Amino acid sequence: MGAGLKIAVIGGGSSYTPELIEGFIRHYDSFPVTDIVLADIPEGRGKLEIVGGLAQRMVERSGLPIRLQLTLDRREALKDADYVSTQMRVGLLEARGWDESIPLKYGMLGQETTGAGGMMKALRTIPVLLDICKDMEELCPEAWLLNFTNPAGMVTEAILKHTRIRSIGLCNSPIAAYKWLSSLYDLPAERFYCEFVGLNHLHWISRIEVDGESKLEELLEAGGSYSASNVPQLAWNDTLIRTLGAIPSYYLKYYYLHREMLAEQQALAARGETRAQIVKRLEDELFDIYKQPELAEKPKQLEQRGGAYYSEAAVNLMKAIHTDSGEIQTLNVRNNGTIGFLPDDASIEVNCIVREEGIVPVPITRIPEGVSGLIQAVKTYESLAIEAAVTGSRELALLALSNHPLVDSVSVAETMLDEMLETNRRYLPHFFKS
Repeated sequence: MGAGLKIAVIGGGSSYTPELIEGFIRHYDSFPVTDIVLADIPEGRGKLEIVGGLAQRMVERSGLPIRLQLTLDRREALKDADYVSTQMRVGLLEARGWDESIPLKYGMLGQETTGAGGMMKALRTIPVLLDICKDMEELCPEAWLLNFTNPAGMVTEAILKHTRIRSIGLCNSPIAAYKWLSSLYDLPAERFYCEFVGLNHLHWISRIEVDGESKLEELLEAGGSYSASNVPQLAWNDTLIRTLGAIPSYYLKYYYLHREMLAEQQALAARGETRAQIVKRLEDELFDIYKQPELAEKPKQLEQRGGAYYSEAAVNLMKAIHTDSGEIQTLNVRNNGTIGFLPDDASIEVNCIVREEGIVPVPITRIPEGVSGLIQAVKTYESLAIEAAVTGSRELALLALSNHPLVDSVSVAETMLDEMLETNRRYLPHFFKS
């Protein structure tokens, strides 16, 4: 790689972008970014200009020789890029609202990465990401693609299966776990080691150590767990946690506490408080703040957004690749035998050694008893949904839902699927070929 680096941010008008810019400024000495191109679609022009204005003020305040460019032409952004970061939402928050509300009409969970809602987000998103990868194969074939567009694991698997691009999926859940432990023990995150095993939004922490000393048992006995602002805060079942001998991702509440989570979603929807509606209010507030001409730093209010720390994770990964650090990070990568009961080409979320020439999963020391079946079922659903997204097959989409543990009736799911496909028609042209 050259002395100066070019970063293309697809979805540059995202509310997360100021955190990304902050990371590039903070780590400039070891990760010398000279060109940042924020790209978005015409519908996102207004947000791109607001975020771009704040980003430019942040760069100017830093005094660093970083050139910032805004564009609605993603090919211009991708040309000769060293790293590409994707943080986009096909269909915007309106489509997220559909993902959350339509399944509830049929007595099923509505969530942007889990269940039927998660599948619809994948169906909208995967074809667009594959098109971006085609452009990358032409314009920046050696670039690394860091994807934290949800559902991150499924999107990453689709890219790895159907393109030649080097892609890694990221999630904020692992970094949130380290921040939780750091706060809990009042120690720097570097002192901890956590072993993650599973899939994106379906992982368990099977080891937690401080300077090599296990802390897992005392955390299990205390019933503690990390969480996120975008998942309702229901208490875990203590017996389950102790028996698992591992700390589940907060997204596993949708599986282990299915009835309770569904009831909570239905109650929130009745009050007009779906996550999409909450995020819309948060984003409106954030963009009003971003407009302030005197603001030249990431505002604290950004941490209230459900994806806080995504951008921190992205910059940390880019820097680790660039410096060939060999450090361990938790990422979404190709399985390649790491989890023996899954296909080699499945995307998994595990600890990895980060090197410039590639990302290597760390061998797993323990898979918690009782989780293999759930992992296999969800991975079967994911792989089928990916092929449905690529082919535009309604039949494969229904087969995917039939394998999802949160879908309890294929007949009901078929009616729900028809409504969701029709509602998303303009974003799913390959499902409506004549």
